[in-house]
Amino acid sequence: MSQEFHDEALHYHREGRPGKIYVSSHKSMDTHRQLSLAYTPGVAAPVREIVKDPDTVFEYTAKGNLVAVITDGSAVLGLGNIGPLAAKPVMEGKGVLFKRFADIDVFNIELGTQDVDEIVSTIKNIAPTFGGINLEDISAPRCFEIEERLINELDIPVFHDDQHGTAIIIAAGLMNAIKIQKKSIKTAKVVCLGAGSAGIATLRLLCELGLNKDNILLVDREGVISCGMENLTPNKQYFAADTDKKTLADAMQDADVFIGVAAANLVTKEMVKSMADNPIVFALSNPDPEISPADAKSVRDDLIMATGRSDYPNQVNNVLGFPFIFRGALDARASEINLEMKIAAVYALKELAELEVPQIVLDAYSIDSLVFGKDYIIPKPFDPRLISTVPKAVYDAAISSGVSRLKTSK
Repeated sequence: MSQEFHDEALHYHREGRPGKIYVSSHKSMDTHRQLSLAYTPGVAAPVREIVKDPDTVFEYTAKGNLVAVITDGSAVLGLGNIGPLAAKPVMEGKGVLFKRFADIDVFNIELGTQDVDEIVSTIKNIAPTFGGINLEDISAPRCFEIEERLINELDIPVFHDDQHGTAIIIAAGLMNAIKIQKKSIKTAKVVCLGAGSAGIATLRLLCELGLNKDNILLVDREGVISCGMENLTPNKQYFAADTDKKTLADAMQDADVFIGVAAANLVTKEMVKSMADNPIVFALSNPDPEISPADAKSVRDDLIMATGRSDYPNQVNNVLGFPFIFRGALDARASEINLEMKIAAVYALKELAELEVPQIVLDAYSIDSLVFGKDYIIPKPFDPRLISTVPKAVYDAAISSGVSRLKTSK
């Protein structure tokens, strides 16, 4: 970032009340009577009801609209293992997005441990406070075990956004890109650079949507992950390919799709030039992509390009997912966010991008037109239709898949 933007960001966070969030009450407490209702003796009434029926906690407390955004500071943005204090501005930012886009309240919690057992134990012990748990910026492979254990041991949704939020947005955009490029997800050859949480989750979700695992080449720092490699983690072993290709350049040859969730400037023009006709390039490293749109388009005029940045077309942005996915899950009082709910979110986002864009979106981005095509494969974050489409799709999937606590659907 420029020095000017850096200084503006510091001023934004420091001016007035430091940080980006605060806790407020939405009930009046201006009289002696209201004080008595809010606390003693009136508070005993809902306490007794909850003792009789624990599900009434959703009627009398904020639990049903409260999400914990939790990190151990081990994989924050592109900054790495910077610890819980430095992670706090990011977690506050996540809370602001939950509130702005889906009216969900958040407590951000930065843990002073990176031990898997301690993290799981801590989250289990505080879970009764919340309607859902959003895990954030926890490094792989620990994040896989932490999430899996919590899903199995808790009765509220646990969602590692770096995995599934990223995967859902990529999948929605990619399915539209495949449609535009007249390809098929069943036959597309996919290269994924980055074998961490985002890469693994994305590939698993794409396989659920029809991608052939045999058409995937997963690449990490050691090169193409192949069957002959030793000491692979279970997730890498699952995607190990029977191939003699070794390098990223080898993998990119004749590939239909490139998904980059790794680091800046790892893809060259020559690699993009070697891809199949009508290629799709999702270079999603932030703030700098694996290859810039300018470089990629200088060698291919037939490609669709997506990045994680808002100053280029086709931004893959998790804010399109997590607020609305949790909104649907909380409204359904779901015990988890399962595969059916994730797939429902994918299709809701995919189909929304194909609809005519309302003027309010054009005004928000100061543009004259936006039409489904190579430069618009996924909705914009300020599209007001997101809140009415994605949560409903997730809600309906929770009901139909049997993970809702509601006795009757809305």
